[in-house]
Amino acid sequence: MPNLALNLTAGAQRWPDHVATLVDRSTLTYAELDAAAARSATFLTEAGIGPGDRVGLMLPNTAAVPVLYYGILRMGAIVVPMNPLMHAREVEFYLANSGAHALFGTPAFAEAATTAAEAAGTHCWIVDDAELAALTADSTPFGPPVERADTDTAVILHTSGTTGRPKGAELTHGSLSSNQEITARTLLHLTPEDVVLGCLPMFHVFGMTCGMNATLGKGATLVLPPRFDAATAVEIIRRDKVTVFEGVPTMYSALLAVADRFPPEATATLRTCVSGGSALPVQVLHDFEKAFEAEILEGYGLSETSPVVSFNHPGTQRKPGSIGTPIEGVRMRLVGENGQETPPGESGEVQVQGPNVMKGYWNLPEATAAAISDGWFATGDIARRDEDGYYYIVDRKKELIIRGGYNVYPREVEEVLYQHPAVAGAAVVGIPHAALGEEIGAAVVLEPGAQAEPNELRQYVKERIAAYKYPRRVWFVDALPMGPTGKIMRRAVEVPDFPEFQEK
Repeated sequence: MPNLALNLTAGAQRWPDHVATLVDRSTLTYAELDAAAARSATFLTEAGIGPGDRVGLMLPNTAAVPVLYYGILRMGAIVVPMNPLMHAREVEFYLANSGAHALFGTPAFAEAATTAAEAAGTHCWIVDDAELAALTADSTPFGPPVERADTDTAVILHTSGTTGRPKGAELTHGSLSSNQEITARTLLHLTPEDVVLGCLPMFHVFGMTCGMNATLGKGATLVLPPRFDAATAVEIIRRDKVTVFEGVPTMYSALLAVADRFPPEATATLRTCVSGGSALPVQVLHDFEKAFEAEILEGYGLSETSPVVSFNHPGTQRKPGSIGTPIEGVRMRLVGENGQETPPGESGEVQVQGPNVMKGYWNLPEATAAAISDGWFATGDIARRDEDGYYYIVDRKKELIIRGGYNVYPREVEEVLYQHPAVAGAAVVGIPHAALGEEIGAAVVLEPGAQAEPNELRQYVKERIAAYKYPRRVWFVDALPMGPTGKIMRRAVEVPDFPEFQEK
């Protein structure tokens, strides 16, 4: 599989006049999107960016994302996606860790981007769709995508467990191309007649592969709302005749909450919905399908696997609560503590092998060797398999917190808490939450003689980290549970009963 940018150039040749992206009432055809990406590739080349250089994208869901994403890949550089909600200290780490030569930020969150870029010595452009078009208007369109090998890195996507700082997963042209093709062909059954509602952020691998790449690879239309709002989403489904919706469990809960405001015909065109990011409550699945008369297919994936690993495949038996079976070309196995595969019914760590597995962690050979052995990627997730070969996630070995579909890494939040002068120790844990999946909690030990209030610590972290990461629940303890080596045991942290959120 050659350069992933051919995903778009091929579409421009086959469906030049078909609408590729729709943002509010503004459209780009496949030919227009490809030409815009080609101009951005030349612009970057003229700015001194070359093949293999890293370019950060810190943008919300607008047409600028596919324009720059495919433009960066077209001239052989590497995309470094970032959440536009991140604070400057987080952005600076991403830039420095990847050695990014440039960054594109959005006007709504320009300060964090410009501050971080200056600190990292990275050139920064602040653009929206119109400003990007003006910036690249005089650039001669770049030629065909430069040649890339399957094993060449296309995207560095930062992810982490609970030990250390975020790691950059190297997703290759081959891994991303393979995963989007299989997703589009065998799971979503996309054709040029389809309209996909892209509510998932494209800086996240789910939105990048299953939303943007899969849609544009099959000539369908990608609708990009600036942010997710349940009632607005239903209006878009009705207005644009959306056929496929992709979301995380919290989005389905939100859509259910507004279902009674709309007549059944509002979502009559909707044929398939997919859910990922975290476990979808079975009751939400049943209630949604009854209200909207559209099937939800639940799957499983990770940043390191491009992302799709398994799915409840359309046209086959579906088991609510299950993450389904492996997708085409991918193998899964469960390994117990003894290193042996576990039989059906017994739990084990999920390991994945296939073309979707990352190349490794950027500049971290030891972390890569620890995660991938003989081609098998150890996910850190615990699952069981039934007699029919369907998998069920039962726990997260890595202690990663997933709040509303967003990954939150305890160590990252703890490091900010430790910067407060009154904090002597902290353990950040996930607390089950009906709507979000998990809420973020922090058990805190204060320095001797120090005083602080929970809200003080919440606000302190909130000012230094992305809004979805700060702990809504904070409580004080005399000591944190420790293992024999002195390591804090997050799983042994006792969470007090909270009748309601301390902060809504």
